[in-house]
Amino acid sequence: MPVNVSVVIPVYNPGKYIDPCVDALLAQTMPSENFEVLFVDDGSTDDTPARLDKLAEEHPHFRVIHIPNSGWPGKPRNIAVAEARGEYVQFVDQDDYLASDALRRLYEMGHRNASDIVIGKVASNFRGVPHGVFKVNREKCDLTTAPLYDSLTPHKMFRTEFLRENKIAFPEGKRRLEDQLYMMQSYFPAKVVSILGNYTCYYYSRRDDGQNSGSAKLVPSGYYGNLREVLDVVIENTDPGPFRDRILRRFYRVEMLGRLSEPAVIGYDAEHLADMCEAVRGLADDFMTDGVHDGLGAFTRLRSTLLRNDDREGLVKAARFAKSVQASAHLDSFEWQRDGRVKLGITGRLVHGDDKKPLRLIRREDRYFLHPEYFEGLLPEGELLDVTDEMDGFKGELALRNRETAVEWSCPCEYTAEVEKLDDGSFEVVLRGSGTVTSEAVKGRGRVSKGFWDIWVPLRGLGLVRKARLGADRSPQVDAACLPALLGSPARPVIPYFTDPFGNLTLDVAGRAKKLATYLADRPVLRMPKGRPELRLDLFTGAKTVPAAVDLLLTGSDGRTLTMPTTLRPDHGRAHLDIPTQASGVAAGTARLAVRLDGEKGPELPLCDVTVNNAGRIRLERTGLAAVDPLLVRVMQVERRRAAARQMLRTIGGPLVRRMPAGARKKARRVLAPRI
Repeated sequence: MPVNVSVVIPVYNPGKYIDPCVDALLAQTMPSENFEVLFVDDGSTDDTPARLDKLAEEHPHFRVIHIPNSGWPGKPRNIAVAEARGEYVQFVDQDDYLASDALRRLYEMGHRNASDIVIGKVASNFRGVPHGVFKVNREKCDLTTAPLYDSLTPHKMFRTEFLRENKIAFPEGKRRLEDQLYMMQSYFPAKVVSILGNYTCYYYSRRDDGQNSGSAKLVPSGYYGNLREVLDVVIENTDPGPFRDRILRRFYRVEMLGRLSEPAVIGYDAEHLADMCEAVRGLADDFMTDGVHDGLGAFTRLRSTLLRNDDREGLVKAARFAKSVQASAHLDSFEWQRDGRVKLGITGRLVHGDDKKPLRLIRREDRYFLHPEYFEGLLPEGELLDVTDEMDGFKGELALRNRETAVEWSCPCEYTAEVEKLDDGSFEVVLRGSGTVTSEAVKGRGRVSKGFWDIWVPLRGLGLVRKARLGADRSPQVDAACLPALLGSPARPVIPYFTDPFGNLTLDVAGRAKKLATYLADRPVLRMPKGRPELRLDLFTGAKTVPAAVDLLLTGSDGRTLTMPTTLRPDHGRAHLDIPTQASGVAAGTARLAVRLDGEKGPELPLCDVTVNNAGRIRLERTGLAAVDPLLVRVMQVERRRAAARQMLRTIGGPLVRRMPAGARKKARRVLAPRI
């Protein structure tokens, strides 16, 4: 069979850190006959060569190539590309790993679009991730239509013939920024680039020995000499103008000014600071025109000005102040929606200092300027930093991030930026808005995995990006609104809680650690006043929540406990418990009723005391529980009758509907569809 993908992995003395990589390759959903794995051992001196050879013996789609030590991953990768039999090549580092369905999804996207490059969503617990690149799937894009230059690691899928036809190869030998050079050489000739943003394909994992790839100490002359080669590629492939400036600005902001910013520059000694400034300024003089400089955000533009003036102390002073700038997010409201989403009301602002003072602006006529006290002595006397054209650039975002895997999902939100006057006559920008987060499947991704999902609010403005956890600062009514929930199919618990001691909002999904019984202990239990015995719990259910099997525990006056299976059903936004009418074997008198919602080993949730008569019949009337509001009871009863009628119609009319013409069939199914 044809080989769809060749997975290329340069290897050097990985020890135990290669195990997740190998395990993930063995767990791929793509059939093993459709992909090959090429390990290129770069002269390892540990037991890696023997381990890889054994793997190749056990798995026919694994191959191992042994070469003398070259000292860097470039040569092993090039050798593997030359040997690759796959239609596509996927690069993986030895201490990273792929998600189980990554190869299949990436290949299918690339194959249907004839893509030259396919970029899969990544997650990392130690390095920055360009989340903006992965907000949506893009079937076809290129460097002019998407911010591809924000993703410059090579851990992507490339069409093999595309690499060969364009003679794209990694520089060999020890050097820095070889990945960025490779990617820019690839992006410019690529006619079709695809982005898979709705599935996390690639995981960067921090090694506990601190020896991840790319962790070597930076030597300014070598590093910026290598960056010059990358910038040369940009110049060679673009004309002067906004497009070139936009790409160059990315390198100026990140690799150049970013290393003269907080926190790094604050810790430089005088010699290293001098070396860094000299190396960066040389590149800036040659490549970064006024068009690049003028498009920077205010804080970054200030750094650029200080670099141009060779003001090293000013760069450190600017970094110290910028380090004190934080995002502040207030949780105004929390509200469960019928579709299982949580709607959050949020107020955000940029603040600074330990006392979190507002980041102030001043106004002169119709222009806004950053308050001059923040950069006193950094600009010529009387010169102000104009931010008027950046006022529309204040943006708020919302993200859901898994605390353990570092998978992050952008969530829909809308903010309005308002300029508000402060007591001292200065101004601040306040972002007010709302957004939704959910553990359930939405357009663009499936249900989130079991775990702790933290809620973050990134704020952007004046060239800064700051992130705040949400919840520690919240309105008084929020706590009561944070109901635990049972969502989806199969039904899973989703428990919003505030962390201890910081008070930040987190969703515990699928019972990672928190228990429903704990979070329902102080919430009301109501009884239905008529009909079959049932209780209404203060447990939120959504429109797509399906019934779940749970166990009731009835403990009689003699201390014996009867376990009774029952069903937890969704009904008008809450979970209802069906209570059996008979309890055989329980002593007559008062009995204690409880339920296990967290599995057979989970804690009990006490419900109420019930009466059991001599015939074993359970009665709820004298429990002391409040009854459900009569108006809500009537609404539920009407809906139950309608649902029963629809079910009967579906049972009887289903065969008839299937024989109808397509148009009539569609109308009939609309009538018979459940309305929850």
